[in-house]
Amino acid sequence: MVGNAYPYTIEDWKEDIALASAHHIDGFALNVGPEDWQRRSVSLCYAAALELGLPFKLFLSFDMTYVECFVALRSSVLHETYLRAGLGPKTPPSSVLPGNAPEDIGLLRDYVADTFSHPHQLLYKGKVLVSTFAGQDRLFGFSDLREASAYIKDSLQKLAPIHFVPSFFIDPRRYPHISAMDGYFNWNGGWPIHLTADSPREEVECAKLDTDRHHIHHLGGRTFMAAVSPWFFTHYGPDSWNKNWIYRGDDWLLVRRWEQLVAARDEIDIVQIISYNDYGESHYVGPIKGAQPNSQAWVDGFPHTAWLELSAYFARAFKEGVYPAIDRDRIFMWARPHLRDAEATGDAVPRPDRWQLTDNKFWAVVLSTGPAEVHLSAGSEDAQARAWTVEKGVSKLSHPMITGGSMKATMARDGAVVAECAPAWDGFQVEENPKTFNFNAYVGASA
Repeated sequence: MVGNAYPYTIEDWKEDIALASAHHIDGFALNVGPEDWQRRSVSLCYAAALELGLPFKLFLSFDMTYVECFVALRSSVLHETYLRAGLGPKTPPSSVLPGNAPEDIGLLRDYVADTFSHPHQLLYKGKVLVSTFAGQDRLFGFSDLREASAYIKDSLQKLAPIHFVPSFFIDPRRYPHISAMDGYFNWNGGWPIHLTADSPREEVECAKLDTDRHHIHHLGGRTFMAAVSPWFFTHYGPDSWNKNWIYRGDDWLLVRRWEQLVAARDEIDIVQIISYNDYGESHYVGPIKGAQPNSQAWVDGFPHTAWLELSAYFARAFKEGVYPAIDRDRIFMWARPHLRDAEATGDAVPRPDRWQLTDNKFWAVVLSTGPAEVHLSAGSEDAQARAWTVEKGVSKLSHPMITGGSMKATMARDGAVVAECAPAWDGFQVEENPKTFNFNAYVGASA
């Protein structure tokens, strides 16, 4: 989200690129809006990649979300599957990228003109990769999406050959009729978005993540970009972006989704992690920095970089076709800061929609070099503390949350502790009566 990088210098971009590259991420999809400062920040990002000299690529993803009523609020739309937020400080409010008339293509052309010949621009099948977030309602003055997509691609191809892989939120059965699409990015595929508060329990636990198949079928061999994401919680009231809900992130969502993508790697061309720095929706895996979109109440103090470390293991497996050997015992854990039905004492925004879908558990993933015993507890007063025997490889465990407790895991082998994770040491505690509702996750890991 370039919109969350308002204060970035070239050094900030270099730090992020180096960190991502060290965790087997091959590039950034740069979600961009219309402000001049975003174009300047994109240029800094490309310059940072060049200075570092890492094999790290970049491509543009035009944020085309449509705002009909709240045109003064950037990067937002009043439909839950399309919402974004990226408001930088000290900048005048504006809409997202324009797309209502043919001349609106100018800003998209300017972005591509700035970047297409750069050594770190991602080329896919020899062409400049360009994506979107939404855009199915941005027709540039044409009568339908087929004509609009052709106009977008033809206009950009006056600069360079384009490989166009948008994330239009449309029925996949329309893909064969939109020839300008060289592929599709299934942005919604990372979460079980079909679940509602009324979904049967058997559908909620380890919910299906099976929408990719439908898209792949209708693409007919064109490029398919899949999504993987660890979490989703956003908490804006009607006086701002009016987006307040969760998707179920339980059941080790990040790991289950990665395992699915690794198993289907022969049918998937690109995987995009959602996201590196989208704080407003709580699925960031990078460090908390830059300019938050008024999400501090549920983001500050809730690190997620352990998810980046965990994701690196599966990213290697996806790229190499075989799971890498585990050479270090590791424990990864995450939990919300309060039970799902806790009452907030000072929140003007109500409990998020779909809150009933989440369980009062903390989640643990163990990477073990060999058989071991893992002890899980919510604290010293936890009567339900228990031990698990794990084998070599990846193990997924969970444990009940307790008000006033925290989360702790210890892995032992041959009587010696080989890994330990205790977020309580860093101050994490499950609150009884939080000031505000927070369905974000605190994510920790052993050393």
